[in-house]
Amino acid sequence: MSFDRTIRHCRQCGHPVAKRLPDDGDTRERDICTVCSTVHYINPLNVVGTVPWWEDRILLCKRNIEPRLGKWTLPAGFMELGETTAQGAARETVEEAGAQFEIEDLFTVMSVPRVGQVHLYYRARLTSDQFDPGHETQEARLFREDEIPWEELAFRTVRETLQRYFADQRAGRFGTHAFDIE
Repeated sequence: MSFDRTIRHCRQCGHPVAKRLPDDGDTRERDICTVCSTVHYINPLNVVGTVPWWEDRILLCKRNIEPRLGKWTLPAGFMELGETTAQGAARETVEEAGAQFEIEDLFTVMSVPRVGQVHLYYRARLTSDQFDPGHETQEARLFREDEIPWEELAFRTVRETLQRYFADQRAGRFGTHAFDIE
């Protein structure tokens, strides 16, 4: 699948770029500067977040922004430059839920090639059941498995992560799950 994330001008020198094969033997057309020959790679974006848990409940956030305004999600967002995946997941959890927690193990890694993203969720043990959501969140609330608003979840990655979380919880052990969402 190809994406139209065309780069029009070189990030190094500002001159126009053109799509062509690089001189290094690469087999994919790339955006290459017509003046300085800088190759501009277009790579997937990383979405990082947490599965915050308190006893037998999971913290979900009701979105106050598009896409999926008003739908429920796990706290997550785009990873920033200069942070690790765990740091990004923790930052997003603080920004969106205002939660206090201890980050745990990596839980799910999902490749979503259709939108050019990789989603990574960590388990996070909440140290308080009090939340102070940021401006991107209408409400932050704890749910037991039978209370999850499954039809009101914002993203398939959230649904898949929650399903695996509750399956692992029933099994009495948590693993790391890596899979693709087509």
